[in-house]
Amino acid sequence: MDLASIVGLVGAFGMVIYTCISTAGGIVGLTRLLNLPSFALVVLGSYFAVMVAYKWATGLGVFGAIKRTFSVPAFNESAMVQKLVAFSEKARREGLLALEDELEDLEDEFMKKGLRLVVDGTDAVIIRDLMELEVTQMQARHSISQSFLVTWAAGAPAFGMMGTVIGLVNMLSNLDDKSSIGPNMAMALITTLYGSLIANATVMPWATKLKGQSASEASIKEMIIEGVLSIQAGDNTRILAMKLMAYLDPALAKSLSSELLKD
Repeated sequence: MDLASIVGLVGAFGMVIYTCISTAGGIVGLTRLLNLPSFALVVLGSYFAVMVAYKWATGLGVFGAIKRTFSVPAFNESAMVQKLVAFSEKARREGLLALEDELEDLEDEFMKKGLRLVVDGTDAVIIRDLMELEVTQMQARHSISQSFLVTWAAGAPAFGMMGTVIGLVNMLSNLDDKSSIGPNMAMALITTLYGSLIANATVMPWATKLKGQSASEASIKEMIIEGVLSIQAGDNTRILAMKLMAYLDPALAKSLSSELLKD
């Protein structure tokens, strides 16, 4: 679980709830902000509008992407660095072909593909191009869900304004009925609040979180590319380890350095 996502979401909505309760005389103030038609207009209306611009599968798949914002991706960076260093030592002792027997046991498919190309004697330029192409396409796929959420965040306040207009029109059309003025004015203001809250407390932060996760995954894959090409080039294992640790969090790199850079 990503604690930051949970604390952030609960905290944002908690501050809104706290403000409502403290400024409007308790729980009654909170219930005044609960308006199902307004919520449906802002959340569902903006969501369906965004679906016009994307494929059906993207619209449904965005909920899976949102779910990922509440989990911390496990890239196993330290294990990958240790594995690449071990492969480097083996290749320098026994040659590149000696790696072939161990490739099937690799869990990371990206690393396996790269090392398979190395064992097959593929040119380094071609290996880099193929592996970087895979990273680029991965980022392009990830960007679709991110783009959907960014567009949704832009549309939610607009639908909030639509609700405001609807509430004002209804109010002005029934000025003779004083009992309708309050509910219509409430809808006019609440939808604006919903639009801002949905966009800034949920959808846009989700898009930013997904972008960060994608960048982290791309960085790990770039690390693997550098490791694979260093193994092919026959670089000194110590140099390879230092190169790989540059991609890691400083605290993690420090904990690994004592093991991998020992004399």
